[in-house]
Formats: sequence, structure tokens, C-alpha cells
Amino acid sequence: MVKAVVGANWGDEGKGKITDMLGKEADIIVRFQGGANAGHTIVNDYGKFALHTLPSGVFYDHTTSIIGNGVALDIPRLFGEVQQIVKQGVPQPKLLVSDRAQIVMSYHKNFDAYEEERLGGKSFGSTKSGIAPFYSDKYAKIGFQVSELFDDELLKEKVVRVAEQKNVILEHLYHKPLINPDDLYKELTEYRDMVAPFVCDVSLYLHNAIKEGKEILLEGQLGSLKDPDHGIYPMVTSSSTLAAYGAIGAGIPPYEIKQIITVCKAYSSAVGAGAFVSEIFGEEADELRRRGGDGGEFGATTGRPRRMGWFDCVASKYGCRMQGTTDVAFTVLDVLGYLDEIPVCVGYEINGEVTTEFPVTHLLEKAKPVLKILPGWKCDIRGIKTYEELPENCRKYIEFIEEQIGYPITMVSNGPGRDDIIYRKR
Repeated sequence: MVKAVVGANWGDEGKGKITDMLGKEADIIVRFQGGANAGHTIVNDYGKFALHTLPSGVFYDHTTSIIGNGVALDIPRLFGEVQQIVKQGVPQPKLLVSDRAQIVMSYHKNFDAYEEERLGGKSFGSTKSGIAPFYSDKYAKIGFQVSELFDDELLKEKVVRVAEQKNVILEHLYHKPLINPDDLYKELTEYRDMVAPFVCDVSLYLHNAIKEGKEILLEGQLGSLKDPDHGIYPMVTSSSTLAAYGAIGAGIPPYEIKQIITVCKAYSSAVGAGAFVSEIFGEEADELRRRGGDGGEFGATTGRPRRMGWFDCVASKYGCRMQGTTDVAFTVLDVLGYLDEIPVCVGYEINGEVTTEFPVTHLLEKAKPVLKILPGWKCDIRGIKTYEELPENCRKYIEFIEEQIGYPITMVSNGPGRDDIIYRKR
């Protein structure tokens, strides 16, 4: 059976923890899109980790971790990450890399940084991991696919062609040092040596695994609102963050995805620029940021303080709809235990009218939040194992949000650890 774990919002919803938790029952875990530009923070028996490319189920010795063809593959980052977790006592992971995945090159990261510098105050708040230039090249058909590393003649010809094209932009737009094709060829041969033992026809491997009845988890990066088609364009990522893309990014039929677990935070947070209707500021935001997540709300990749807000029912309902949600996993609920009252965004006021449907970006920029205030539960809920044991106001908060978004909340996370989870019957 294939399950997808995806995000409902701007990313940072706690998908890593949910994947790590569900990994216990999984045979295979697949990253199907995105690159090392966002991280998953995971706390388990081995310690605390920030993963960027490795799938979050990598901590079990019975799982196979797969980098799907839809991933922006940063080869040195991937292997640096493997070394890091092994150094912290995690068993050497069983790793497969799709022969159809494409490679993030050093010049992609340079172009990312140069463009942000050029845009100045109008920048996209990129993590400078090379993601937009990488996907631009993929769709302009001048990217390097893993399979191409093993055709030396092709590589030697292609590095000259690519360097020629990039150097025009480097010289005339960015006024930066030019690319030497020999250096590019050397970079690619180093990548080939690193990745060669792990390369696999992943689509065929998964086809056979499905036939054998294996349990497969697809792990997405970021969330619905960062999708290039359905998100807050242009302040989005460069690959589809939706579960539907899991079929493409892993190379499996769409009808094989039977369960879509969409992760929602009990409040909102976002990294990077873009519309964020329920955003809060000042001391109120600082307090929530300080208490949030495990050790505070700071980006797992950049360390940047996350922008904070109250739970947004409009954005989350839309995010769940776009994912095709079967189950909602509701995370970091324990963080809200300090509040007397908890505001929830239940609508957007745009040009004097209130809507509960998520609009396109230029209208989103004008939206003001319509808030409903719910009573807090004023206690620590960590360690509680059953839904019935949760304080009444806490249950009411969950049930109110479930009613507003229209999708069943079947998992409630009340702490950072793997076992801090409450399963809730529908």
C-alpha cells in the first residue's frame, strides 16, 4: 500500500516527525520532490536531527530510503547527511537513487545567490540552495540527469554547451566569474563516483515492491501553499508539493496512492516572503516562536526565525483539498498550553466581503483575518496517550478546527518525540 505524507500549509508542519513515526510500519520511504532547501526536524531514540535530502524514515534498519526522480539531487549534501547520521550512531541506511533524478550543480547555487542579490529588496527569500535555477534548467532541458553521468562522451560535449550558455548570463547580467567546462566535467565525475553504488531504476523497483504488497511512504517537502501552480505564486517553491505529484516524482501510477496524510500545525508558521493572512507580530509572535516546535520556530535549513500566526482555517481547508486529504495529522498542539485564549482565523475579509475560500495571490495580499477566539486549556498535555484524556477545551479546539476544514483529524501530536502521538478514531 502506498501512503503520502504531505503538508497543508507553507511547510514546517511537522511532516518529518509523522514520516519518522509511520516509518515503523513501512518498507520503503521515498522523497519525491524538492531539494535541500527545506529541512525536516526529527527527534527520536538516536537524538535530534535536521534532514534536508534523506527521507525521514531513514532511522529504521528495516527500511529502504529512496531519492525519487522528482528530487533536486544535491549529491554532496546527500552524502554529507548520510555521514552525519551514521556518526550519531544511526545504522548505515539502505539508500537508492533514481537514475532519472537530476543533479543540483554548484553553479545552480551561485545563480540562486546572484539573483537574490540582483533583486535586492524584491527578492523571493530563497534559501540559496540552487532550487529555482535547477528546476529552470530541468525544464529548459539543459539539466544533468544521473543516468548521463555514465556516458562520458555525452558529458564532455554537454559541459561545453552548458558553460557557453551560462557564461553569457554570468558576464552580462551578473558580472561574475565565468564557468570553465573542464571544472564542470571534473565536478560531474566526482558526483558519479559518489552516487554510482546507489543508482537504480526506481520506478521499476517500486513497481515490483507494489506487486509484492510492500508498505511504501511518499514524503513531500514544504506544503500546498508553496506549490508553483496552486500556492501563493510567485512566492512558491519550484516543484509541486502536492501528493498527486508523488506519483510522478516516484514513478508510480496515481491510483496506487491509497492514503494521503496531510500534516497541519495547531498554529501557523512560515519561512520566506509571501502573503500570510493570520500572521502575528511583536511580543505575541516572539512568545509563540520561542515556545514553538522543539527548541523554537527556526528554519531547519537556514536557522531563520519563522514568521508566526494563528491557525488559518481558510488556508488549511484549501491546503487539505488540494492534497486530496484522507487523514489530517495535527501537530505541536502542546505548544498552545500557555494561552488563556486562542485566536483562530476562520475567514478572510477582502474588499469589505468575507470569504472562507482561499483566493489567488493578488487578492490574498488584501485579505484581513476574521478571528474567532477559543478558550485555552492552560496546562501541559505532553505525555497524554488517549484523546479522551485531553482537557475539554483542547478537544473542543481540535473539533472546531476539524469542522472548519472539513477533513478528519485522525492523529494528534502532543510533543516532539516519536511516541508523542494520539490516534483518534473518526
